[in-house]
Amino acid sequence: MTTEPTAIPGDVARAMRDDLSSVAERTVAEIIVEVPSYADAFTGRMGQKIGNAVELALGGFLELATASTGADPSTPIGPALAAAYDLGRGEARSGRSMDALLAAYRVGARISWREMSATAVAAGLSVEQLARFAELVFAFIDQLSAASVAGHADELATTGRVRQRYLERLAALLLTGAAPEDLAAAAERADWAPPRTLTAVLLPEGKVRGAMVSLDGRTLRAADDVRDPSGAGELVVLLVPDAEGRSRPALLRSLDGRDAVVGPPRPWTEAQGSYTRALRAVQLDLVAEGSEPLDTEARLADLVLRADEPALADLRARVLAPLDELSPGAREKLTETLRSWLMHHGRRDAVAGELFVHPQTVRYRMGQLRELYGKRLEEPRTVLELTLALGVAPGPPSARIDP
Repeated sequence: MTTEPTAIPGDVARAMRDDLSSVAERTVAEIIVEVPSYADAFTGRMGQKIGNAVELALGGFLELATASTGADPSTPIGPALAAAYDLGRGEARSGRSMDALLAAYRVGARISWREMSATAVAAGLSVEQLARFAELVFAFIDQLSAASVAGHADELATTGRVRQRYLERLAALLLTGAAPEDLAAAAERADWAPPRTLTAVLLPEGKVRGAMVSLDGRTLRAADDVRDPSGAGELVVLLVPDAEGRSRPALLRSLDGRDAVVGPPRPWTEAQGSYTRALRAVQLDLVAEGSEPLDTEARLADLVLRADEPALADLRARVLAPLDELSPGAREKLTETLRSWLMHHGRRDAVAGELFVHPQTVRYRMGQLRELYGKRLEEPRTVLELTLALGVAPGPPSARIDP
């Protein structure tokens, strides 16, 4: 039974080393033919550098090949593996995947094996030693490939973290209302294509991942969260591109059941206005209907009326003062009638239908209100103040209370 040779003989290794430059050249030439995406990269000074890297890798391989049998065939060879790692990072910086590089490694392994084995056999390498040589070739290529994959992944991770910081910085500038020129510079730095508009969305941290699936890929997330005044936790701030017009209903549907608050669309450099509106709705603790998101565009009257709660309370107390002497029940009925009257612009039958009373009852109650308010009930200013105090949208300028 023959024993496995301990290593490739020194004289064979020397013959192979003498042929390294020509093997490297032929390897590069074959890679250019079989991996066309590298044709430009392998020309000029860059081509010379890559050729040198191939020769370095082959030299590293020969260092393995001349080691004793006890050496691990996958033992890293520092310079060659460092070069492979840097090559992987370079691919990531160039925006390329690992497909082309791994294809180049496969081509390189085949050509190198063909050329170097021919030299080795001519120099007297035995069959057993040739088998050992093949094992070392492919183990070494696996090491180079793994080093490049690691470099590619590390570069993507580093680039991703840096870009994420740039995007967060852009979001912070948008929320604080930075100057348009500063926003444009930040967007360029973050490699972020500005949209027409941005819409602020506030939602709980636990609902963000599910929401992001259906949102525009350019959606920005602020680094700092907003405290929920209800004490439920923190709210994440998202800035969603181009969710205006016909796209807004789709945005609202995608946020159904996610406890979201949605601001109005604003030109992207004015996104602070959308954020301020959404934040104000949160601070006022406006309540959405069912599982639907709170759409601030549908709650403008509430936002206006509750912009200054103490002032609204003072206004309500003043304009409803004529009802103070009434019993609670009578006060409630007349207030209810007055609110409906304002809402329906004095249409008695509509008021009666809403309150489920007879039109004559409406006429009677309005008579009581005229006695309490006198001519003030016909004054536009009083009508406006009553409308605000009772929380209904004012009617058109021509609307007035008719007998």
